[in-house]
Amino acid sequence: MTDRKQPTVSADEHDASSAETRFTNEIHDEAAHSAAISETHHASSDALYTASAPRIDDIPPKRIHDFGDLLRAGASVVIAALAMLSAAYLHGITTGVESDAHTAGQALNWMVDLPVSMLQQLAIVAIVAMVVAQLLISHERLQSAVSVIAMFAGFAAAALLGTAVSSLDNASLLSALSSPNNPIGSGLLPGFYAGAGALLTAAGPRRTRSTVKWGWNILYTVGALLVLLSVNSVAGVLVSFATGRLAGMLLRFAIGTKNQGAWGEELVQALAGIGVRVVTLTRRMDDDPRHSTLKTTLDDDLVEGSRLYDVEDDRGRHFIVSALDSQVRAAGYLKQLWQWIRFTGVSMRRDRSPREATQHHMAMILGLKNAGLPTPTVYGVADTGETSILVLQGIDVMHECNPNTLSDEDMVELMRFLSVANRRGYTHRRITPDTLARLELGTPIIAGWQNGDDASSPANIALDQVQLLTLLAVLTNTDRAVAAGRAVWGNDTLIALAPFVQKAAIPTGTRALERWDKHTLDELRAALRALAPQDVAESMEPVTLSRFSLRSFIGTALLVVALAVVFTQLKPDEVIAAVKNANPRMAIICLVFELLAIIGSSVELGAFIDRDRRRPLGIFMSQVAQGFAVVSMPAGVGPAVINLQFLRKSGYRNTSATAIMSAVMAVYYGGTVLMLLLIGLFTGSDAISGMIPTNTLIVVVGVVLMTLALAMMIPPVRHYAAERLLPLVKAYARQLIDVLTNPKQLTFSVLGMLLLNAATGLEFWAALLAFGQMTNPLETMFIFLLANAIGSAVPTPGGLGGVEAALTFSFGAAGVPAGVALSATLLYRALFYWLRIPLGALAMRWLDRRNMI
Repeated sequence: MTDRKQPTVSADEHDASSAETRFTNEIHDEAAHSAAISETHHASSDALYTASAPRIDDIPPKRIHDFGDLLRAGASVVIAALAMLSAAYLHGITTGVESDAHTAGQALNWMVDLPVSMLQQLAIVAIVAMVVAQLLISHERLQSAVSVIAMFAGFAAAALLGTAVSSLDNASLLSALSSPNNPIGSGLLPGFYAGAGALLTAAGPRRTRSTVKWGWNILYTVGALLVLLSVNSVAGVLVSFATGRLAGMLLRFAIGTKNQGAWGEELVQALAGIGVRVVTLTRRMDDDPRHSTLKTTLDDDLVEGSRLYDVEDDRGRHFIVSALDSQVRAAGYLKQLWQWIRFTGVSMRRDRSPREATQHHMAMILGLKNAGLPTPTVYGVADTGETSILVLQGIDVMHECNPNTLSDEDMVELMRFLSVANRRGYTHRRITPDTLARLELGTPIIAGWQNGDDASSPANIALDQVQLLTLLAVLTNTDRAVAAGRAVWGNDTLIALAPFVQKAAIPTGTRALERWDKHTLDELRAALRALAPQDVAESMEPVTLSRFSLRSFIGTALLVVALAVVFTQLKPDEVIAAVKNANPRMAIICLVFELLAIIGSSVELGAFIDRDRRRPLGIFMSQVAQGFAVVSMPAGVGPAVINLQFLRKSGYRNTSATAIMSAVMAVYYGGTVLMLLLIGLFTGSDAISGMIPTNTLIVVVGVVLMTLALAMMIPPVRHYAAERLLPLVKAYARQLIDVLTNPKQLTFSVLGMLLLNAATGLEFWAALLAFGQMTNPLETMFIFLLANAIGSAVPTPGGLGGVEAALTFSFGAAGVPAGVALSATLLYRALFYWLRIPLGALAMRWLDRRNMI
């Protein structure tokens, strides 16, 4: 291989001469071939026989594990679960369906006298005899034995599931699944359907065996008849079918199935259909004979799971034949399906069959060639049975690229190659080290476009660029990769890529490289942000790519906790009774105090916002939105998240927004503590001393300080704190001090805090008055603030459960009757917590429409 470089050019720079030359040559070749056929038309029969008997070097098909079987097994579990849930919780619907079926089956009353067991016996004997006979005639002895074993496994699975369901003692579920001929226990589910279904599943698929197809038809017919005659229930039949299907699929996957693709003579016949009259067909074998497929190779542009053949036809032409079987393709489809589920905001391909995958791959190669990019020469596509065939013609134009020898010029050429494809709307979707190749003259190119797509969105193009940029950064270093990107794409494009630099966007092949580490993306992202102005870099936020990230998992977990807590703690009857029995006038006063509390919270935050960025209505709505945030986050966390996001959307950088949010929290918590101390001193209350056990505070402080001291004794931790954490803390501290040292802003924020705390305390005082309980306002405010703070420490959404218990217990201990304390607490929470959830949702929607959150 030489070091000469062949520049990658666009098709826009080509003229039509090359296309005309290829067309003329093809016409001449076809004419010569026709003449040769005419001359040999009267040749001897021996010569014709020799020409019609190509030399085939292939191996018989092997058993493979079809991942599609696992997908179908999962579908069976879902069907069984839905059937049982519908039977248990939608009993009226299932009963209605069965009633309609029984009404329609009255026309078959003449069959009632027939012995049902005989009908089932005849059906299953016929199914077993047909299926096993065809398998034995086809010399598939192992498959026949596995099918019979699957039948017994189906019977056993139905009996075990029936026993397990019977032990639940769910009357609705048992009533829906049982039938007169199936008593509760191991016989709850009609095992006939499970056994026959498992046998047919293990012997399948039905598209390749006629007896399996007729077996399913017999089973469906018998099942429908027995449901119409009230012999079996609809739910029982469905669950039994799904159980047998699950057992058969699992056994079929474990044992493996014979590959149903085209082999040997069938491939020769398929190739003859597209003008390739095979003389020799030679299978490429893997080094490991246990594998039925080769590793991906550049010869067929990295088709995953394909079988490769070298072919020579009667005209002396050489071809590379890539055969993709449907059973092998199932794994690729599952991978595409997972990518489609995992990613959001970007389109993903889902080729359900090898025919779709192969034809799309051919279209991609031809489209790239039309754009002027070097690609393999596609001769055509052939399909036969369960196999799709991609035929490539000519000598190899691509060779493996040593990724360790990439120069700066090579990286520029790779980025130009991708740019030409992206400008035409083509995206690769999976750029890994294996896709880097070289032409004969040494020019680096990108191969493996099987999973790519056309008419791509800007997000998909950005992902392509990030994948290539990250791969080059890992193979060389970040500075060299970014320099090459600036030379080809420019600074603006690189800056726009920064939000897409995420682990979810990088393929596994790149992350498996030795030079990859957890800081690779951080360094690349920092290098891209350094190209942007500081205000732009500060405001950049990651684009949401993956539906399943740590952040989304935590959010989902919190939502599940919130729903669980809400449905377990909320007692509608008690809340409704408390609201009904409350004095309406005092309840309205409670609402007035709540409105004043929201205004106080708005003033507390708005005091630190600059005048030119201060939007009073937006600030007020952000505080209303906090009522929705607390439904999935602990008390105090939700308001902080809403405030931080609102400040970012108001134009503040991350450090400034964090400093303002921290200042608000410092004013609130610091002011609350001071209010408690002052009110306690003024009223002479000693409740605060009884709430905290002796020496608890000093013990907690001591443990924290000792932990920090021990951590600082570890050199890596000490260096990390000094180099990474300390600068951030200093910058944050400066921002916080700057915010808190403005007297005017601090004064208004403190006034807002006072209004917030006073209004919430007086709201509970009004709730007590609503049930006729007169108390001292200051003492009520003191006990409320203290109990509310303690209850909010419970790590449930909005302190749910903890706040109610703390308020009820505290005011009960203060002399308020227990019933009144509970009723006042329920009224307060109904107005301050439950009512604010729908109002907060509306406020969130209002803010989102105006890009304020």
